[in-house]
Amino acid sequence: MLKSYFDTENNGHKSFELPGAKPHYNPDRPGQVEHIFLDLNLDIPYQSYYGNCSIRLLPIRNNIESLTLDAVNLNIQSVQVDEVLQKFEYDGEKLSIQLSQPTQIGNRLLIAIAYSVEKPQRGIYFIQPDKHYPHKPTQVWTQGEDEDSRYWFPCFDYPGQLSTSEIRVRVPKHLIAISNGELIDTAVDGDDKIYHWSQQQVHPTYLMTLAVGNFAEIRDEWKGKPVTYYVEKEREADAKRSMGKTPRMIEFLSEKYGYSYAFPKYAQVCVDDFIFGGMENTSTTLLTDRCLLDERAVLDNRNTESLVVHELAHQWFGDLVVIKHWSHAWIKEGMASYSEVMWTEHEYGEQDAAYYRLLEARSYLSEDSSRYRRPMVTHVYREAIELYDRHIYEKGSCVYHMIRTELGDDLFWPAIQIFVQDNAHKTVETIDLLRSIEKATGHNLTFLFDQYVYRGGHPDFKVAYSWDGDANLAKVTVTQTQASDDNKDLFDLRIPIGFGYTQPESALKTFTVRVNEREQSFYFPLTQKPDFISFDVGNNYLKTVDLEYPVPELKAQLQFDPNPVSRIYAAEALAKKGALEATKALSAALQNDPFWGVRVEVAKQLAEIKLDQAFDGLVSGLQDQSPYVRRAVIESLSQIKTHTSYKAVKGFVQDGDASYYVEAAACRTIGAIAAANLEDKPHEEKVIKLLKTVLEEKAGWNEVVRSGAIAGLAEFKTSEAALNLLIEYTKLGISQPLRLTTIRNLGKISVGQTPTNIERILDRLAEIARETFFLTQMAVVSALGQMETPKAIAILQSLANQTADGRVRRYAEEEVTKVQKNIGPEKSLRQMREELNQIKQQNQELKSRLENLEAKSKSS
Repeated sequence: MLKSYFDTENNGHKSFELPGAKPHYNPDRPGQVEHIFLDLNLDIPYQSYYGNCSIRLLPIRNNIESLTLDAVNLNIQSVQVDEVLQKFEYDGEKLSIQLSQPTQIGNRLLIAIAYSVEKPQRGIYFIQPDKHYPHKPTQVWTQGEDEDSRYWFPCFDYPGQLSTSEIRVRVPKHLIAISNGELIDTAVDGDDKIYHWSQQQVHPTYLMTLAVGNFAEIRDEWKGKPVTYYVEKEREADAKRSMGKTPRMIEFLSEKYGYSYAFPKYAQVCVDDFIFGGMENTSTTLLTDRCLLDERAVLDNRNTESLVVHELAHQWFGDLVVIKHWSHAWIKEGMASYSEVMWTEHEYGEQDAAYYRLLEARSYLSEDSSRYRRPMVTHVYREAIELYDRHIYEKGSCVYHMIRTELGDDLFWPAIQIFVQDNAHKTVETIDLLRSIEKATGHNLTFLFDQYVYRGGHPDFKVAYSWDGDANLAKVTVTQTQASDDNKDLFDLRIPIGFGYTQPESALKTFTVRVNEREQSFYFPLTQKPDFISFDVGNNYLKTVDLEYPVPELKAQLQFDPNPVSRIYAAEALAKKGALEATKALSAALQNDPFWGVRVEVAKQLAEIKLDQAFDGLVSGLQDQSPYVRRAVIESLSQIKTHTSYKAVKGFVQDGDASYYVEAAACRTIGAIAAANLEDKPHEEKVIKLLKTVLEEKAGWNEVVRSGAIAGLAEFKTSEAALNLLIEYTKLGISQPLRLTTIRNLGKISVGQTPTNIERILDRLAEIARETFFLTQMAVVSALGQMETPKAIAILQSLANQTADGRVRRYAEEEVTKVQKNIGPEKSLRQMREELNQIKQQNQELKSRLENLEAKSKSS
């Protein structure tokens, strides 16, 4: 079952569909759920609760005699329909109610289920201090997506059912309870307080939420509607710093989507141990408390801003317009991810937005090349959560941008607005988006969806250029290198090709060509030879591109192309040429390019050139005003493992930097440089000591710097001293972000350790694997996937079989394949022989000891 699984139809890419995957459909509907009312009493110290779930159902068929609800690991005490007790069967996953009166169309049923829950594994999470983490806050929070609401209340748990909802909850009176919609009542009863929340707009079960804690409440507003931030006390300043742009974002998205924010309030609750970055529960988003920024983190952390706008965008795409089935999740996740691009463009400008899109594209491309290729819309999977990958987030974002490119801004926004207006408070599938586009613009974009949404992959372009001076013709040859022999996976796109001149600087002369064959040559009559060529002007199409231009054209493009992504592609092509001329051009760009994103990418490319001058070019970037660039330069210096690069980076470890991330990169890099010079033992010991000092003294925001020190130590793959330090930092009681980083790095350090130390690592990981926290399990899987021993496979398989989380299961199975590849068949056989010899030797020793004992007993 855990073997590497290839699909021959997938052009050499691993298949998304693992063994056991099958088609999933929404169940038949017995009727329309109109309202869900939860009335709960929490017992936080015992991680339990009891109460009632009432569901009002309007049947849409006569003579239904039984109803089946999703309900996992709940203690069902009784079921009533219209106050009459009903017979029911419950198998721990499905609650089957035998109706004493069959349904009649038009006659509503009120189903009331009394139930309790003890120590739930999913759906609802109880966070509280323990002996290892005495300062952990007391909190309760829920997480419904994808199908986890069934773990905390009985329901028809799929996105196709929309209803209003209500939650009344009793909690200790020093705590606050936040839920969807409006707070309609509070009442104090002895030591408890009862909160009553009502959500009057329909939404699916997975968006119902409850969050309880001793929170500080920071109030803001947008057009009279409350905008509220809930954080642990003493983090109020961090809350404003991290979420303070929310009212402006609501204004921005209301305008872009052509639909005013639809819910009575918008709350953001930052909770401890959250298993995602954020979750867009209707009107009440939950966020990880790790997104809260301190004064220094604001310098170069826009991730929080992106997270806040992403979850807010879901209030339209996902909450107001709801997907009918998980297979269409790209509609909401793609738009939420594209809203990050839109906000970046609005707040920081077009260059930043173009670079943001490139990073999103790369994220998808990495998954496509190293993990699997799949259509964005598929209903074949094992668990719905498997769909939540880079294909629906980042590729989805790129698809929305291509729709915008095809339509132009004048038509794109009206199309999006029609889609939202026509489908508000309804469920949608991908076809509904296509229909809205056609309704609003008259354009049929099925050709684009067929290529990018309903099948996997993207075009891989190789672009060559030459100039015919006699005829004044530019020749551009475009090859689709992804095309197979049967040409099934060719793309058919209209791509703009631009020709640029440095004197005088003016707009590109642009021609649009239809690229639809494996190889095509295009000829362009020009009045004079262009200085550079820009393929896919604006870089709007999702693709990879390999530029085969002469060096002078690449240098001119790197310097003069107005689009930052085109300049980055030119830098990559120049680095492949690798000569001194290319090094000089890249060094100049690192100093002079006006956009920080290009300077970051140029730094990475300089490190690829194995010339001494590349180091000289890089070092100047250490003084760059942008922390993003300083960080990229330091990370690049880790590839130039010399004493000079060591000296250049050491100051950042000892003296620090304004940016946490720059310091962390310096810690990683200094480890990588020192570890490469294995003959210099005293030097190694000195650096390990330096990194140990960082671990002892630099605890700070989200453990970014100390995590860098751990990564630096993990570079010393043959050092027992470094390993001992790492094992120390995997203990319970170490702050969670640092502990998770350390667990992951045990895999990295393992590859050069002695057999005895590898056993220590395996034992430690096997022990940690027994912990149930999702992020801990993911860290263990990541560590094991880097190892080169069959024993790692056994732990991964055990974890895959025992975990309750579909993501952990899938990731563990994928990492098994990776370990098998790490080992290779020869190494695997050798290791098995060694282990067999060890067993034989142990047996021989046991036999000898037994013979000795027998001899002694006879002689006595």
